[in-house]
Amino acid sequence: MKLNIVLAGAFVVGLALPAFAQTTEYWVVQDVKTKHCQIVDKRPTTQEWTVVGGNGVVYHTRTEAESAMKTTKVCTSD
Repeated sequence: MKLNIVLAGAFVVGLALPAFAQTTEYWVVQDVKTKHCQIVDKRPTTQEWTVVGGNGVVYHTRTEAESAMKTTKVCTSD
């Protein structure tokens, strides 16, 4: 009986662990003063940075963000 409870608990923990895993998100942002773009892994909270492409654009890999930055018109002058 105890073994069944332990196995059930381990199974539940195994299913819940991926939900707690931290997923990294990337944003392409532009400095308001210098107009230079860069990729950040935290959503900008100050008015010094503007999210390029709108606030809803989130990239799940750095490679996606780099590709988007290369094709974004406001970032091509860097």
